[in-house]
Amino acid sequence: MTLLRIPHVATVLVCLAIVTIGATVLAEAGLVSTSFVKTLGKTLCLCLVAVAMDLVWGYTGILSLGHMAFFGIGGYSIGMWLMRARTEGIVATQLERAALPPTPAEIDQAAALQIFGVVGSDEFPWMWAFSDVLFVQLLAVVAVPGLLALVFGWLAFRSRVTGVYLSILTQAGTLALSLWLFQNDSGLRGNNGLSGLQNIPGAEGVPQSTVSLWFLWASAVALGLTYVLAAWVVTDRFGSVLRAIRDDETRVRFLGYNVEAYKLAVFTGTAMLAGIAGALYYPQAGIINPAEIAPIASIYLAVWVAIGGRGRLYGAILGAAAVSLLSSWFTGGGAPDIDLGIYTVLWTDWWLVLLGFGFVAVTLFAPEGIGGLFDRIARPKRVGDLGPDAGALRQEEARGEKV
Repeated sequence: MTLLRIPHVATVLVCLAIVTIGATVLAEAGLVSTSFVKTLGKTLCLCLVAVAMDLVWGYTGILSLGHMAFFGIGGYSIGMWLMRARTEGIVATQLERAALPPTPAEIDQAAALQIFGVVGSDEFPWMWAFSDVLFVQLLAVVAVPGLLALVFGWLAFRSRVTGVYLSILTQAGTLALSLWLFQNDSGLRGNNGLSGLQNIPGAEGVPQSTVSLWFLWASAVALGLTYVLAAWVVTDRFGSVLRAIRDDETRVRFLGYNVEAYKLAVFTGTAMLAGIAGALYYPQAGIINPAEIAPIASIYLAVWVAIGGRGRLYGAILGAAAVSLLSSWFTGGGAPDIDLGIYTVLWTDWWLVLLGFGFVAVTLFAPEGIGGLFDRIARPKRVGDLGPDAGALRQEEARGEKV
């Protein structure tokens, strides 16, 4: 059975194509704003990292509260090149007015002062040594999150840390990283973060409306390829082992499988996917700072996947897309405020409360998430579970009809 014959794979790819092409046509016709196109592009990036989270949590049972840290690292990696290349271009233009043409060293020194003057420095830190080489920074987008996940996962999994203890460890690591990034001497401008990332070097004459479409298409392609890859992984023998680990890790180990190797592979691979998502997200957002890596961001990611329905790849996309678009609507002024006379409900203040109530409601009344509701509508008569709980391997999964 080919992947495209699996209903949800073809459906997701068709819907993704319709959204991307439709937004492009409407944007070119002037019917939707550039900010809305950027919101769609960022939403697709969040869907990508949600798919990664679903692989590691929904299919493997590892509740990672640190995957948004990998997302942020990907953003910082590409942001370093974007900010340096743009600043050096501005500095070179300014120094051209001097009596003598500037040397490369003078341009670097002036760019370093302009970037790091805000934190009291006038030179590039060691980690910026190759920030002027695009290929190296693109490599860092996947290599740095992958290496960190590999080291962390190897230490944690070989010690057989599982369950809530592993979640606490990932959250503690994320907190330590964000606190370090807040320091001015971290080499990444502390609380100021990296800004001006929406300005693409070499494309200064291209309007933002066009650049936003470029990133929309790049985000759509990345999400489509990631979804196909994830669907292939979970329908293969590898995916069956992951689900078995989720449902009964001890039994899988007893059968002779190297559980730690499987966990390490999925943890490292999804961290690299999160880095790619972050590298596409932050040029559309225009700025990244340490607050983006705070533990609460990874908790939000888990909430998106839970609302969408963990253990369903399309559920992760539904959850992330729904929360992202609703968040933009409620906090961006789209939802009208409600005047109650003695009190005015401002949705910018109440959105997180509403999200919390939504999460509780899904947990109580629809534990399988939005994706589970779609399943019930599409297939009301379901075959009983083969495993110990509602997330276990089902008969239709064994036949390859459903991931």
